[in-house]
Amino acid sequence: MKPKPMLRSRVVTEGIERAAHRALLFSVGLERKDFSKPKVAVVSSWNEIVPGCIHLRGVSRQVKRGVAEAGGVALEFNTIAVCDGLAQGHQGMHYVLPSREIIAASVEIMLEAHQFDGAVFLSSCDKVTPGMLMGSARVDIPSIFVPAGPMEDGNYQGKKVTLTHMREFAGKFYAGKLTREELYQIEEVACPGAGTCAMMGTANTMACLCEALGMAFPLSATTPATSSEKLRQAKEAGGRIVELIKGDVKPSSILTKESFINALRVNMAIGGSTNAILHLPAIAYEMGIALSLDEIDEISQSTPYLVGVVPSGPYTVNDFHRSGGVPAVIASLSSLLCPDARGVTGKDLATIGKEARWEDKEIICPITNPRRSDGGVSILRGSLAPDGALVKKSAVDEKMWVHQGPARVFESMEEAIQAVRDNLIKPGCVIVVRYEGPAGGPGMREMHMITALICGMGLAKTTALVTDGRFSGSTRGPCVGHVSPEAARGGPIALVEDGDVIVIDIPERSLELRVSQDELAKRRRKWRPLAAKINKGFLHLYSKNVSSADRAAILETAEGKLEE
Repeated sequence: MKPKPMLRSRVVTEGIERAAHRALLFSVGLERKDFSKPKVAVVSSWNEIVPGCIHLRGVSRQVKRGVAEAGGVALEFNTIAVCDGLAQGHQGMHYVLPSREIIAASVEIMLEAHQFDGAVFLSSCDKVTPGMLMGSARVDIPSIFVPAGPMEDGNYQGKKVTLTHMREFAGKFYAGKLTREELYQIEEVACPGAGTCAMMGTANTMACLCEALGMAFPLSATTPATSSEKLRQAKEAGGRIVELIKGDVKPSSILTKESFINALRVNMAIGGSTNAILHLPAIAYEMGIALSLDEIDEISQSTPYLVGVVPSGPYTVNDFHRSGGVPAVIASLSSLLCPDARGVTGKDLATIGKEARWEDKEIICPITNPRRSDGGVSILRGSLAPDGALVKKSAVDEKMWVHQGPARVFESMEEAIQAVRDNLIKPGCVIVVRYEGPAGGPGMREMHMITALICGMGLAKTTALVTDGRFSGSTRGPCVGHVSPEAARGGPIALVEDGDVIVIDIPERSLELRVSQDELAKRRRKWRPLAAKINKGFLHLYSKNVSSADRAAILETAEGKLEE
């Protein structure tokens, strides 16, 4: 019989020398009988500006009820959370990816400083879920995730609207296809209330991958934010975490190489965000597990694309939930998954798939009749990206899978946006936006403002975009990002000039710059990196220490590099 684990929190509450500690705990309302109970951190991302977070106070109350009824003591603290949508297209986007590292560090600091026994994470938007997963893996105490859940679908004149559509309407306005009054009307109905945006962007992708990893309950990723079911899930999580503490079930027993492979396959099947290719390897890194781009590409090539959710298809995340959600995807993919992987429920993946309610095989296709035979993300390599780049293939029109055109080079996203607005982009070209990588950005900004304009103005079927920056999970169109090495670190993208021919071949997984090696060598001798865009605060420290995109843009120490 496995011995009952010693509570970590006893180092804070037991012994004569801990009298001052107990006095402090009395001051926050605890009673002496509470000192011997498991201490559960309720790690919330609640705030009043991010739609995916604003409802989490109610969710946290239910978690605390569940903890108390199971015999534990729940104590809540917050992490920061950034809304990618509100940070788009301006200075704020520099801070979004770096916020992942701050969230992970804050989780580590709070859980270790106060020696909690377990944690329930109320995760929400794009960098919150991966940041919390990184922190949970780093500390390695029993943990459960309760995803915030999607907001309701927007509706305009009888048609469903999500934030993906909203962003592209700006391009339609500039193209004269939409009046200002119509745009204003759509703004008021596109995001009806609390929750993560109802598309397969990064927020919902990472919530789904929480399920696939085994860190969240089945269906919890897609359960609507404002539903009573979300509150019941929260209460159940509060009770379950006490059981996991008693059983000493830690992330290290759940976040295995097999579970990461499962999560990658689910990501490819659902057409998940390209940002997942930054986040899953970063989480794996915390567990001492390497996930290389070549391995990710191999998984993508052997995993069919099954789910047509915006931006890769016509359906919303709420439609996906009603049709069976992640458990139905697991059921469809069962022959490709590692079936023995177990998560916070104690059930293995095979059982979760067998118990799935698969309501609609049009939204979630069977593996025998997929939307496409390979996954949603492709890794590209070539003379323009020796260390790799990626594209969300599921969101690219097949006519643009192979494209060749002259480069139109910009040193920042703002320059490129202005050129698109001023109708200076000729159909057929390849827009190159550089010095937007992890170090050069700094912060590897999303290029969604420009990708949305390209789609809205009707250029997505003729014009491609290549960048060392990254994309929003809601991006669609022929957009290649994460080009490595980045321009600031002397990658070939720094040497591209207007008119150079660039060839994108998604089926062949290649990204080539048609310039001779002699000419590139001549340009390199003249090349000097641009001056840093931000020389103060956390971003200055981040730019000096962040790894390249192909290594997940983590704050990586020389001693901590993993062998692939």
